[in-house]
Amino acid sequence: MGNVDNLVEKFHQGAGPQPFFEVKKVCDHFFGPPRVRGSHMIYRTPWWGDPRINIQNRNGEVPLYQVKQVLKALARLEEDHV
Repeated sequence: MGNVDNLVEKFHQGAGPQPFFEVKKVCDHFFGPPRVRGSHMIYRTPWWGDPRINIQNRNGEVPLYQVKQVLKALARLEEDHV
């Protein structure tokens, strides 16, 4: 789990797009396998509505706004399970 925690910390410190394989690894770990619609990977969350997790591979990276959505979802997951 340490590797996933390190990646989440890296996302918090990053100011730009993040590598797709790293974001996908974190999302798979916390939210399970995604359903795929074209270029989008959509993850199921234990709540209804936002923040939703929808990532896509753009030249090997996930756009910053999608990384921020993942971080918001992780914060909510932690908040709901504390």
